[in-house]
This record gives sequence, C-alpha cells and structure tokens, in this order.
Amino acid sequence: MSALNAKLRRELWHLRGQVLAIALVIGGGVAVCLMSLVNYFSMQATRADYYARNQFADVFVNLKRAPLQLVPRLRAVPGVLRLEPRIEAHANLVLQGFDEPISARFLSLPASGQPAVNRLYLQRGRLPDARRSNEVAVIGSFAEAHHLKLDDHFDAIINGRRQTLRIVGIVESPEFIYVIPPGAMLPDYQRYGIFWMPEKALAAAMDMDGAFNSLVLRTTSGASIKTLISRLDVLLEPYGGSGAYSRDDQFSHRFLSDELSQLKIMATLFPLIFMSVAMFLLNVVVGRLISTQRDIIAVLKAFGYSNRAIGWHYTKLVMVIAGAGLLLGTVTGLWLGRALGVMYRRFYRFPDLLFSLHPGWLLLIAVTVLVFAWLGAFGAIRRATRLAPAEAMRPEGPVRFHQTLLDRLGGGRWFSAPSKMILRQLDRRPGRTLFSVLGMALATGIIVVGNFQFDSVMFIVHTQFAKVQQQDLGVSFSEPIKASTLDDLVREPGIRYAEGRRTVPVELHHAQSHWRTAITGIPVGARLQSVIDERLQPVALPPGGLLLTDYLARKLHVGVGDRLSIRILDGTGKVVEARVAGVTREFLGVQAYMRLHALNRLLGDGPLINQALLNIDPAQAEVVYRSLRDRPKVLALNLRQAMLDSFFQTLAKTFLTFTFFNSLLGGVIAFGVIYNTVRISLAERGRELASLRVLGYTHREVAHILLGEVAVLMLLGIPCGWLVGWALASGLVVGLSTELYRIPLVLTVHTYALSASVVMGSALLSGWVVWRRLRRLDLVAVLKTRE
Repeated sequence: MSALNAKLRRELWHLRGQVLAIALVIGGGVAVCLMSLVNYFSMQATRADYYARNQFADVFVNLKRAPLQLVPRLRAVPGVLRLEPRIEAHANLVLQGFDEPISARFLSLPASGQPAVNRLYLQRGRLPDARRSNEVAVIGSFAEAHHLKLDDHFDAIINGRRQTLRIVGIVESPEFIYVIPPGAMLPDYQRYGIFWMPEKALAAAMDMDGAFNSLVLRTTSGASIKTLISRLDVLLEPYGGSGAYSRDDQFSHRFLSDELSQLKIMATLFPLIFMSVAMFLLNVVVGRLISTQRDIIAVLKAFGYSNRAIGWHYTKLVMVIAGAGLLLGTVTGLWLGRALGVMYRRFYRFPDLLFSLHPGWLLLIAVTVLVFAWLGAFGAIRRATRLAPAEAMRPEGPVRFHQTLLDRLGGGRWFSAPSKMILRQLDRRPGRTLFSVLGMALATGIIVVGNFQFDSVMFIVHTQFAKVQQQDLGVSFSEPIKASTLDDLVREPGIRYAEGRRTVPVELHHAQSHWRTAITGIPVGARLQSVIDERLQPVALPPGGLLLTDYLARKLHVGVGDRLSIRILDGTGKVVEARVAGVTREFLGVQAYMRLHALNRLLGDGPLINQALLNIDPAQAEVVYRSLRDRPKVLALNLRQAMLDSFFQTLAKTFLTFTFFNSLLGGVIAFGVIYNTVRISLAERGRELASLRVLGYTHREVAHILLGEVAVLMLLGIPCGWLVGWALASGLVVGLSTELYRIPLVLTVHTYALSASVVMGSALLSGWVVWRRLRRLDLVAVLKTRE
C-alpha cells in the first residue's frame, strides 16, 4: 500500500462518524431518486405490457343505439385495426348484509367469451357462458371490497327489471384501473362495480337485440387518431354518437398518467435538494480536514509529491465517501422502489409488476453523485494543491480578535463566561456560522417539504367535504327529468331537503385547445353544494356565461370575456357558444359551472335536472336507499361519507405513503447535517476545550461551550429552514398539479413543529455522542496536537 493510500485509510477510519453521516445524506438523495425512478419506469413498463397483452383500446365511442349492420362499415374506416361493438348498461345492486346503495356498470361479452379489444384478465373462475343469462364476471376491486366469491348470488336492477345473477369469474380490465362512479370524482370500490355478462343476456335486459351503444377499437400503427375520430363521428352522429375520444381522454388512463408524472417530478426535485446538502457537507468536512493538515501537505510536497498527486489523494477521499453513499442509496432505493411498486400494483389492480430500471439511469445517477461530490469539495482540494510548502509549514495566522457587537452594546455582563465564549466564537467567524446555519436550515426545510403534503391533503378534505359538499346523498338520473320531481322526493319518508342540479358532458373548444369535462348547473341560492374560492369564501355564479376552474382555464388558454365553443356530448350533436364570465380555484376535478336556468336556456330546454342532492334523516337512511334504488331512471346514489372514505383509501393512501418515505429520508439528512456540524466543531476546538479542562473548567462547562454553540446555530437555522421549506413547497405545488387534484400550499403549526422536533432530536442524539467523547477526552494527547 502506498503512503498516500495508507494515509487515506487512516483518515477514513478517523472520520468514520462523519463519513457515515455524509454517506447517509448522499444515500438519502440516491434512495429518493431511485425509489421514484424505479416506480416510474416499473409502472410505465407494467402499464404498457398490460395494455398490449389485453388490447387496450385507442379510441372509445358512446352512442344511443346503432344497428349491428353498421359494424362492417366501421371496420372499413382507414386506421381501424380491431373493433368491438358492445352494450353498456347501468344498474343498481342489492347485496345481502350491505344496506347502502350500490350502482354498477354492465358490459356485454361476445359469444366467443373474450372481446377482441379490452380483453379481460381472469383472476379466478371463468368467463360467463353465452348460453346462460344469469352468469356474470365481476371486477376484482368490487369483489374484494365485499368479499365476494365464485358462485355467490346477488340481485341487479337493470333497465327497471330485477334479476338474480351468479358470479362465475373475478377479472381485471385495463379499461378500469380507476373505477369512478357516475357523478363522482374518486373511486369507490364498495359502492360501484363493473360487471360483464353475455351479450345476448344484456341485450335482452336492455331491449338492444341486434344493436349496440358502445364501441372500442384499436388503431393501426401510424394512424391519425384525430382523423379517425372525425370519420367515426360522421358515421355515428345519426345514431346519437356523443363524440369519439382517444385514450388520452379516457378517465382511468388519464389519472394513471397523472400519477406517473408526479413520480417523475419527485425523482428530480428531491434528489436535487439532497445532493445540494451533500455538496455543502463535503465542502465543510474536506475543507476542515485540509486546513488541519497544512504541515502534512508541506512535508508531502517537500518529499516530491506533486500538486496533482495531492489533489488526487483528496479527490479519492471524496470519491470513497460519495461511493459509500451511492452504494447505500442504491440498495435502499431499489428496495423501497420495489416495495412501493408492489403497493402501487395492488392499488392499480395490475396482474403483475415488471420491475424495470434501465442500467443507463443507474450509470447517470452514479456519475451525477460523483460529480456533485467532487464539485462540493473542489474549492478545498484546489486550496490544498495551491498551498506552497514554505507557507504550509507555518501554522495559520491567529484570528484577529476584537470586540463583538454584544460587547459593544454592553450585553456581555448578562451572560456567564462560557456563554460569552459561545457568542464571541459565532461573531468572530461569521462565514462558518453562516454555513452552519444554512446546513441546519436545509435540513429543516427538507422535513417541512416532506410533510406539508399531509397538511394539504387535510385542507382538501375540509374544503371539499365540509365547505363545498354538504349533502348527505347525491342521486344521479339516467336522463334529465323535470325539476318539479324534487317536490315528490321531499314527500318521501326520511328525506328532509332536496336540491336539484344538472350536469352536462361537454367538449370545450377555444382556438386549438379542447377539453372534455362537464358543465354543472347550480340553482340560485343553493344550500347543499356551492362554489368556493381559495380563501374558502362562496363564489357567486355569474348571471350568464361560464365559471371555470383556474386549471381548466389554463388548459384552454382562456380568460374572462373569451368565448368558448361547446359541443354537447349527450348524443344530440348540438354545438353552442358561451362566454367565460369568471375563473375560480378548486382542488378536486376540473369543472365548469353555470346557473341552472342559464344552462337550461343555453341548451334550449325547460327546467330540467339530472341530479338531486339530498339531506336525509340518518335513522331512516335504509328506507331512503331502498326507495331510491327501486325508482326508474335512478342511475347512481353517491354518499358524501363514502366519497370521504374513498379519498383516504385511495388518493391519500398512496400520496401519504410516498410522503412518509420522503420525510423519513429527510430525517436522515437532518441527523447527517447536525452530527457533522457538532463533530467538526469538536475537531476544530479540541485543543481549546482541552485547555479549558486543564485550567479547571468542569466537563459540564466545556460541554456547555460546545453544545451551546450548536443550540444557538439550531435556533437560528430552524426559522430559516421554515422559509426554505416554504419556498421548496411552493415549487412542488406547481409541479404536482393534475386534473384529479391540485395540492394547495398549506403549512400548519404541526408541520413546523414536527420539522423543529426532528432537528432538535437529531441535535440531542448528536450532542449525546459528543458528550461521551468529551468525557473520554485525553487532555495530554489533545494538547500535544495542533488541533
């Protein structure tokens, strides 16, 4: 082993605590990056494989009714590879032991069993037999929510007719990764399910013999989706076509794409923060080490070691530390990524998980870490190579002492001698003080940005389910009904108050931008559901025109006063125009609003509604559910409490799980920063502290000088860290905005207190380690050294 390599080995052992702390910081950044990348690429690969194996559709069409004789003409449209006509129906279910309302969507299966497009993945059992009208297959999420097994029976009310059905298969479908009920914005696996039954049986139930009302198709490679959709719309317009749309506008696919986009953002933002902190620590540690080895550097140069050799020696020190962090982070990140991937696979109902990460990304991460680490220590290494031997043989000049600001103000008399030493040390070395405060601020900021998302989720819950939605139950009808129907509903036992509204599916157009959404007509003076702004204040709907959410306005590139072309997607093919009269902000979904009478007037209709919001007597809830379930034209029943439960079981669960791991790794960074700060301070002041012990200062007084300095730095760093966390969270909020939800910037006292507690806990742990080292301090040995 060469002399420099032997020196390197001894230094690494001597600095083992600090090396481990910095490696933990680097490993935290690498782990967050790999955890996010592994999930992103694994989910992307899993989704692509799932889509390909099950022939997930590229284009979807809903219509009123079209004859099967039209299918050959549709298959002949240029760009169509595979096409599957089918029948869709909505139903209400009756399950024994579950009294709350359940709605369902039924899809037909061809006589051959598997459809050519949107094939089913069979978990258990078999597909329904085309010769039997009572057999169905059920989606796995609904089966698990109700513990359904093969051969279980239940009742379904389809097209007003009640029939008993038997489950023969439990399946998954690429079309329903997200299963969202009509009129809702979130999945609800207990109260909404997807079922498949033979085409002949569903056609008989829906009076659709020889006809279809839904179409899914795959396109040929290179086909123009836009052109294909235009041709399909022309052919299907006479049959009540509501407008074909591509996979990009399909709800389930769009929401999953948003989730993948967020993982991608996490894989870039958090590692950048972690790497920045690691660079700072490396600069401090290597700079301190080089400053204490001035005479050793001089001797090495006197013995003929070149500047390049010395620079390479310290570069190897940095690379070893960075390599240790890289190895630790890689192992941890791959493990966490796989564990989270399994959770995501179960949540998104994928049959299996393709663990995927291109080796090129591992190489890129490794190179990035090593380059960042070297850049962090570059200044200190350059000083070592430029140090002249004659200058290095002399010790550094003593610090020029002067009266501090505290002394000039006369405040020194209020402090003990050890306390004055602390304050003078901080004042006379402002550069080191600034960097130490910055390190603690970054540690605190990372904890803040890792936990603010919990506050934001709770704010969304409060906003959506306490301020916006105040109904107990929402009723969706299969077609518009007269508003006077509400009077009949209020007379029903258990219903205290009813309020109607109308939701119309539309495609909004402005210039080259378009967006599929719905316009919700809200009556004047609505009590059960309102529109509120970001300050939680009610927003008055404009007398005429549209009120858009800010997210939708940005997507359409419109502002107040612009006119929109509105294509009504109810099968009529009607196109109208309306002016944007206002823009507001919401956190869930993408909505457009109008006054109810203005919406009906825009559509050329009378006083119609297709939704009813109800307040009910809890004691008579079952009676209300039963009464509404058996009513004709009732499409779905949505409970507000069920939507709240769904929020926590779906979005909040996955969102907060990722946040937990980020917070945990943020705590690792906090400990690394503070431990290094304390150890560096001990190493720099070892001789001074030993001298004080020789002069008669007690162990407690010496510890007070060292740890008190850290306490002052912490008291300065934590408030600065709150500002850093606020700035980082502000940037993260912009990147995490999706169609499903927008994260508001909400920072509560809980988050600030938690970040401060983690930092103080790390300080206490680090202080305990240093306290033990101070008790074992060899005074004679320390006084013999230059430190």
